[in-house]
Amino acid sequence: MDMSGERRIAASRKKVWDALNDPEILKQCIPGCESLEMQSPTDMTARVKLQIGPVKATFNGKVKLNDLDPPNGYRITGEGSGGVAGYAKGGASVHLTDDGAGTLMRYDVKADVGGKLAQLGGRLIDSTAKKLADEFFEKFTTLVGPMPAAAAAPAIAVKKVGWLKRWFGRKDPLPASR
Repeated sequence: MDMSGERRIAASRKKVWDALNDPEILKQCIPGCESLEMQSPTDMTARVKLQIGPVKATFNGKVKLNDLDPPNGYRITGEGSGGVAGYAKGGASVHLTDDGAGTLMRYDVKADVGGKLAQLGGRLIDSTAKKLADEFFEKFTTLVGPMPAAAAAPAIAVKKVGWLKRWFGRKDPLPASR
């Protein structure tokens, strides 16, 4: 299976990079993730429970970060075993670039599955992988990208004041009474 895409995240490249290397954030974003633990700065272990079509499995796996280029990107590789359900292994290249006030994340994924999973057919596996990627990025963008409410409030207040001034047709405060 091959998949590639890009996502715009409303956060600085450094913030996105830090989140991509934070096991707690990743655990919250990976669908079905039960545990994700750093073994070293480049090695992690994971436990993920998934259902792909009629096959339910818990995968135990190892993840390794390679070709680190902070805060521009890395290559992530991993493999996991789901017992009789089969196995999955693969990797992804992740590239981060500035995009205005946000960050553009590009990714290229290559994965291979075996066992019962491989018998499901490529279309089901591809559509499930796309759905899981969409869920990951939706959650990741929500956790990493939103602007704090306190930072957004002053801009809204200024717009309301400007609207009120235009509504009443005055740019200057009302004159003092005589």
